[in-house]
Amino acid sequence: MLEAVLYSILAGAMIPLGGVLARVEHIQPRWLEQEFRHFVVAFGGGALIAAVALVLVPQGTDKLPAAGAILSFLGGGVAFALLDRALASAGGGKGQLLAMLADFLPEAVALGALFAAGSGSAPLLALIIALQNLPEGFNAYREVDAQWPRERPRLLIFSLLALLGPAAALLGHLVMADLPAALGVLMVGASGGILYLIFQDIAPQAPLKRHWGPPFGACMGFALGLLGHLVIH
Repeated sequence: MLEAVLYSILAGAMIPLGGVLARVEHIQPRWLEQEFRHFVVAFGGGALIAAVALVLVPQGTDKLPAAGAILSFLGGGVAFALLDRALASAGGGKGQLLAMLADFLPEAVALGALFAAGSGSAPLLALIIALQNLPEGFNAYREVDAQWPRERPRLLIFSLLALLGPAAALLGHLVMADLPAALGVLMVGASGGILYLIFQDIAPQAPLKRHWGPPFGACMGFALGLLGHLVIH
């Protein structure tokens, strides 16, 4: 249990660290700074697709019948569409932030369940989650930085969000390890929500006219997830 908490803290710490990098990064010349930002958006999108394709869907569907998996996936997409619409009506979407949490929390729950089962791949999964959280934290911070009031303490809020990881890992270790079907619904439902957010909020921010680096960032983000998948298996 202690290992699950410590590794989830390490993975979650990358969220505020991504926020710190989003605050201090300055690259010259100006066009390169702009391309870098679009590259990181695409990189984070690629990492999210890798999480869906290589972690959440395969592990979640192993625990569910086919009909349950499809209903969970579509239900997650519908739930996130409604949430995204509600946030937009309230004054601006939070697609990057929602996608980051929809990726991090189910994976942290799965991490806790893996530690409960004594899986040797659990530490490596924690490392992959951490590597994903860094660009996702960067993108989410830049998104909310443009929308939240200046007096709102962004880094403090991101640090508190990171603490949700240990809580999710404890939930996975103590509860979900004995409820595989519920864990499957959580992971597959999160996959549907992430896929919705990628095409609704994230992918449209990645293109940059007359620049071809950002789309390659999506390939590199997916390659990161693929590398973790291949090493684990």
